[in-house]
Amino acid sequence: MNVSLFALWLPILLGTFLAWIASMVVHMALKYHNHDYQKLDNEEAVMDAIRDGSPGKGFYGFPRVIDMADYKDEAVLARFDKGPVGFAIIGDNGMPNMGKLVGQQVSFFFIGILLIGYAASLALQPGEAYFDVFRTVMTIGFLAFGWASVPYSIWFGIPWAMTGRYFIDAVIYSAIVAGCFAGFWPGA
Repeated sequence: MNVSLFALWLPILLGTFLAWIASMVVHMALKYHNHDYQKLDNEEAVMDAIRDGSPGKGFYGFPRVIDMADYKDEAVLARFDKGPVGFAIIGDNGMPNMGKLVGQQVSFFFIGILLIGYAASLALQPGEAYFDVFRTVMTIGFLAFGWASVPYSIWFGIPWAMTGRYFIDAVIYSAIVAGCFAGFWPGA
């Protein structure tokens, strides 16, 4: 007999709240993500050049390649050799809407933890031991919160140290969520 997802409403909501609090502590108190983004020495000139190009909000790669066959084109290869090679995320002008961003972050945690709960409900039976629930949910949580960041280092050049810091976040969030599920796992 599987555990009903409805029976997991308390650890889902508590996990969402506590993971969000942990996220605030990570970003506002511990601040180890401050090393994630570097400042360009010529930031103003780069911003002026981007502004002059009037790009819309989006994710840009440069040099831009559309098809694998482009990698055989001498002109494209020359642009890669000349550099720079990179990616840019262009957002809306003005200060970010923190209310919207916080709402999206809470939604990220809620939906992620709902899916973690669903996976745990399929894998575990009512009355499972605390450590068995903790270990299972911690593993699922790490996959949900952390492992998906690896391709950004592989394909987009995100520094591996930055991915490592996201792994630290994933361990923190996963441990919190695992504790919530293990502590409130339905009995037999």
